[in-house]
Amino acid sequence: MTLAQEIICPRCDHRFPLSRLLNLCTCGSPLLVRYDLKKASANFSISSLQGRVSSLWRYRELLPLRDDANLVSLGEGFTPLLPAKSLAGELGLKRLWIKDEAQNPTGSFKDRGLSLAISRAKELGVKKAAIPSAGNAGGSLAAYAARARIEAHVFMPRDTPIANQIEVQQYGARLTLVDGLINDCGRIINERKTAEGWFDISTLKEPYRVEGKKTMGYEIAEQLNWTLPDVIIYPTGGGTGLIGMWKAFQEMEELGWIGSKRPRMVSVQASGCAPIVKAFGEGRETAEPWQNAKTVASGLRVPQAVADFLMLRALRESNGTALSVSDEEIIAEIPRLGRAEGIFFCPEGAACAAALRRLMQNGWVKPTDEVVLFNTASGLKYLDVLQAAQKREGSVST
Repeated sequence: MTLAQEIICPRCDHRFPLSRLLNLCTCGSPLLVRYDLKKASANFSISSLQGRVSSLWRYRELLPLRDDANLVSLGEGFTPLLPAKSLAGELGLKRLWIKDEAQNPTGSFKDRGLSLAISRAKELGVKKAAIPSAGNAGGSLAAYAARARIEAHVFMPRDTPIANQIEVQQYGARLTLVDGLINDCGRIINERKTAEGWFDISTLKEPYRVEGKKTMGYEIAEQLNWTLPDVIIYPTGGGTGLIGMWKAFQEMEELGWIGSKRPRMVSVQASGCAPIVKAFGEGRETAEPWQNAKTVASGLRVPQAVADFLMLRALRESNGTALSVSDEEIIAEIPRLGRAEGIFFCPEGAACAAALRRLMQNGWVKPTDEVVLFNTASGLKYLDVLQAAQKREGSVST
């Protein structure tokens, strides 16, 4: 049974009931679910988790679904936290972990958010859903919508990796390719959603994808015996996972599961699309739209995020940082990681490794720090992208 109480706006503090189908607040801010954590601390303890399902639904009380009859799951979550001993040894780092989100049902961390969003959409009577996607979210929505018998519409940039496009179609969703970027796809959905009867499941334009992503924070704490690492390095496009984990840490402290210590959060972006990095460096509370966004890491090609202020707030509250890495650095890391750890990283995950390398070199990460970096999807979804990159490198070298 959920202990969710209401939905709140983190900007203007407006409250909404759970019974309403919601997108953004009237002030334009993303919305967040709030729980009765006082009741939860009395009735839901760490020991309650023993013997529970090995998926994100093990934290059922702290997820907003009211009726289990509407639960739409493919076994997402509770992905392994793998010790990265070879990479740690190379970098001179004592404790390094890889949170491997490639082991989710459709091969990416997007399954966490879409399981929650589609479950709640089903519960609230949604018949048609639409999403703009730079890649993996489209396939994930298509899979969960198929399982829920909800009609799915996916809008993707025309140059989205081929695997993502094929995946959407194989799950029976309706795919529209757009000459533009993910924000152009979002604009089309916004213009058509009322007439078409679509519920918009864009990143942080509804309150439930972040609830699925926050479970990454719960899992890291549980897998590290209810302690948190010193540093979490996370690739940031729309920022749902960064915001979700920061929310999870606060919830866990109020539950009495962890103390007040927080990881330093690191937002990693590509140098060809780094609005959060620029805003962080300039001390801004919001980010300006990035012009002419371009990167091999399609999930990082997000020129403007609706929750920019929440990302920047989490980075500053955690004494964290934001940095960008080049496509060349990203591509170089993928085979290095494969040889070192036997994991086929996606470009977005490889960006985290490139960032860690840089942060070790400049002393921001110390050899004694315990670090978690994310691989957010399987490299198998990017074969055409990697092949094209290798051809470009070959033509340059010759």
